[in-house]
Amino acid sequence: MSSNSLNKQSYSKKLLALLGSKPAFPVDKLADWVDGTGMKAQERYALTRSLKGLHNAGLVQYHDSGQEVYARLTRDGRKKAHSIKLDEDTAVFDPHWDGKWRIIMLDLPEERKSDRDGLRYLLKKAGFVMLKNSVWISPHPFEHFFANIKKDLSLTTEIMIFVTDMLDSETEKEFCNLLK
Repeated sequence: MSSNSLNKQSYSKKLLALLGSKPAFPVDKLADWVDGTGMKAQERYALTRSLKGLHNAGLVQYHDSGQEVYARLTRDGRKKAHSIKLDEDTAVFDPHWDGKWRIIMLDLPEERKSDRDGLRYLLKKAGFVMLKNSVWISPHPFEHFFANIKKDLSLTTEIMIFVTDMLDSETEKEFCNLLK
């Protein structure tokens, strides 16, 4: 991989992280945020190309307020930003089980198949196991992460999140079998 493509990939991740943390961000201020004011022309070019690539991929959209042009994530961009967040080393959680089960139920219609597939992918990455067709379970404390996804994607009734300290013995046994 060339250093240019590495820079572009690195800038894409930084841009997705920034835009995922804010509703929108002025395009002309992105270079200052990403790497301060000491950015070289070549680095600025890589940043611009990364932003253009994200836009072309449908992950970023622009909004012109008349005074400034703002960049913001699309729905697909938010999903990508969440996926990257799960990949980061900072997404580490306490490995000691707190005794609580996280259960997530999905009910997305066929016309939202891409959202459903994206959520299944994120659930698997977060260590959830499919217990039944649309019921996922995990002992890992990612309920806040999925609550944010629920809010970001406006899935108010399509996702239900439960945290409980008790499962019946047969359900717990089935979960353990699924892990094997």
